[in-house]
Amino acid sequence: MLLRTHAAIWLNPGTGGTLGRLLISSVRRASVAVGLVLVAVIAPSPVALARGREPQMRVLLQESNRVSLRSDGALPLRVQGLPGGERRPQRLQLSLQGARLSASVDGRSMRLAPSTLVTVQNDDPRGIWLGGRRYRGVLRVSGRGGTLRVVNSLGVETYLASVVGSEMPHRWPLAALQAQAVAARTYALKQRSRGGAWEVKATVASQVYRGVESETPSTRKAVASTRSLVLVHGGRLIDAVFHSSSGGVTEASGMVWRRQHPYLVSVPDHDQHSPVHRWEQWFDSAGLRQRLPETGGLQDVEVLSRSASGRVREARLRGPRGSLVLSGGELRKRLGLKSTLVNFEMVAGGQRSPVELPVRRVTATARPGSRIDRITASAARQRGARLPLLVAPPPVLVSKTSVRRWSAGGLQLLVKGQGYGHGVGMSQWGAHGLAEQGAHFRSILRHYYRGAEVVPYQPHHDPSLALKPPTKPLWRDMPVSPFGTVSLSSATPFQ
Repeated sequence: MLLRTHAAIWLNPGTGGTLGRLLISSVRRASVAVGLVLVAVIAPSPVALARGREPQMRVLLQESNRVSLRSDGALPLRVQGLPGGERRPQRLQLSLQGARLSASVDGRSMRLAPSTLVTVQNDDPRGIWLGGRRYRGVLRVSGRGGTLRVVNSLGVETYLASVVGSEMPHRWPLAALQAQAVAARTYALKQRSRGGAWEVKATVASQVYRGVESETPSTRKAVASTRSLVLVHGGRLIDAVFHSSSGGVTEASGMVWRRQHPYLVSVPDHDQHSPVHRWEQWFDSAGLRQRLPETGGLQDVEVLSRSASGRVREARLRGPRGSLVLSGGELRKRLGLKSTLVNFEMVAGGQRSPVELPVRRVTATARPGSRIDRITASAARQRGARLPLLVAPPPVLVSKTSVRRWSAGGLQLLVKGQGYGHGVGMSQWGAHGLAEQGAHFRSILRHYYRGAEVVPYQPHHDPSLALKPPTKPLWRDMPVSPFGTVSLSSATPFQ
């Protein structure tokens, strides 16, 4: 009976606490001897107890030579790692110049050892200011590697409330936000097996995380209503990658990366209303010479192969100085294209003026709104603020064995494309389209991650625990005490 009181803290966060601990206390007082025997024989180890707690994420926020932290109001920071023990300043600045690490604590300067680890937290629910953004949890600053590295440690569910708002507009339908929450949770938890000083970055290199300002009631609801749910295939967490818009059809993972996952196959998309469903980009001769110095510009584009979805896998570029063969990914990077689902055309300079010269890639900045908000705004500017079509024809698919070739005087390159991103996994605009049609978040996830299951997280889903004996989590498949769930004060956070 004692073991049954160890119910799910992560799965049922609101029902545990003081009453549960009082229940354990009363049981122990009533039968101390029996309790000791039970603890010795059947009680789980501290590690097993920890697996029932909400996992903690370590997010790399910043790498620079200067870090500025401050409290949001009257509640001071709690800073550890400085000389003299814990300090409670309103402001803390750290600066690293070569091997010299210095700190300014409310204006008072001090010298620190280069290996110093500074830990900053506070009791203010509004979080801690790092530069122009606020973050919850604990911030750890270290000076190893010649730069100041700031890592944010916090519970995965708190982290996700910001990620969902950073990746999707918070006004989108709840089902789309829920699908994003499950995909982002799966992605984050799988990164825990990577080791090192942090698991994920706060940028598009992992998934966008912009702190407190990206949390809203709708994103918190999306996370809370899917609490602990992850995507699993073959008993393991999947690579739950996602992108903005596929342009009508998603891509198989093996066409973009080395490994073909059975759940990341090409499927029809529902993103016809996306502002980047179809787009055009223009390049003048000067811009092409800058991007293609090996060929001295561009006179001719020959697509050598395409994937089944129509995306460019390899192309040969010819210019005054010679030719260059690039993969689709390399070509996208060189030209700053939104995707590789593209066609090329060489156009004489007098036929049409470039819309944007040179073409610039859309990057995550400090502007308000989600990543998709910024992509949409950029697309609107490039299209002269025209509203996107609600209905668009299906994508033009080209056989992967076909070769098309355009050649001309070479003053300008017109690229006609579809979608935004690598095209693998869940299309965020497609999730929006399905949600608008009334689809449940589970149906959305099953559409994009074929064969994957949506289940509560278990420790053996984590690749880092794959070689360890599976341990049934304490927070699943156990009856809940009439007094609520019970937490053991000796349990340590999931690290």
